[in-house]
Amino acid sequence: MVRTVTFHEVGGPEVLRLEDLPLGEPGPGELLIRVDAIGLNRAEVLYRGGQYIEEVREFPGRLGTEAAGVVEAVGPDVTGFAVGDPISVVPAFSMNDHAVYAERAIVPAAAVLHRPEGLGPVGGAAVWMPYVTAYGALVEIGGMGAGDTVLITAASSSVGLAAIQIANRIGAVPIATTRTTAKRDALLKAGAAEVIVTEEQDVAERVLELTGGRGATLVFDAVAGPGVVDLARALAPGGTLFVYGALSGQDTPFPPMTVMRGKAMRSYTLFETTTDPEGLRRAEAFVASGLRTGAFQPMVDRVFPFEEIADAHRYLEAGAQIGKIVVTVGHSGDAAQGR
Repeated sequence: MVRTVTFHEVGGPEVLRLEDLPLGEPGPGELLIRVDAIGLNRAEVLYRGGQYIEEVREFPGRLGTEAAGVVEAVGPDVTGFAVGDPISVVPAFSMNDHAVYAERAIVPAAAVLHRPEGLGPVGGAAVWMPYVTAYGALVEIGGMGAGDTVLITAASSSVGLAAIQIANRIGAVPIATTRTTAKRDALLKAGAAEVIVTEEQDVAERVLELTGGRGATLVFDAVAGPGVVDLARALAPGGTLFVYGALSGQDTPFPPMTVMRGKAMRSYTLFETTTDPEGLRRAEAFVASGLRTGAFQPMVDRVFPFEEIADAHRYLEAGAQIGKIVVTVGHSGDAAQGR
């Protein structure tokens, strides 16, 4: 039996509970892993609350697609992994099929990456989703290059911070947005070239001012809703507006053609990269290289113990964090150590 986070109805963090459930053995294409740390993502909050892009197929529901740990058993037809390998799990599957909020979990081998040397469980649970999300949109699809200006909304999120670091590594210019001045200094320290406080400044006007009237080459938006019209105004001719989240909770209009002429707007999800073996291979190489050189440093805001999973979800929903929220699963004294 394995301690597992479950929920028997959709709702707030209070529906989460710890239960002992049977695990079984890994099947073809699967690995059984010991989970040492779990990376929390907003998708899990939405799924738990019945607001995600897919519904819970049956109860009790389970949660989690991002974790770090160690391989404990290798299923049939799996190559490239051995018992004892330190690994990370990346979001690349439905929580109706697999879940990592548990002491041990069975996951698809295709969603597992070898953990770079020197990267502990906490770092291993904090790094892949943010960096692969930003890399997939901005580099793989957007073709971000040196000298490009990229406008990053909700920039204090783990994905926003990763986007700032990726832009700086490539030689692009990251402009961050934040709602209030509370996170401005932290974003500048994190590498943003400029920070726009949206409650006090007009985003489009400020971006045009900063770029000499041209606008941003790329916009990387986690908010969506009516604000995309202003973001489109901030976009340069030939530029692309990526919408990868929906923090506003409001319907997202397509900007008027008078604004969008010569510009592109598209949705983007992490799964576009993580479910493409070649795309994920390129993303893994890019991120691992950045970790080796120190250009990429996953930012962890707070670490919770496994037993406080409901409190961790409450903290995530409050939106005050700067960086990643990680939950550690106690197996040994070194489980909570990470870069």
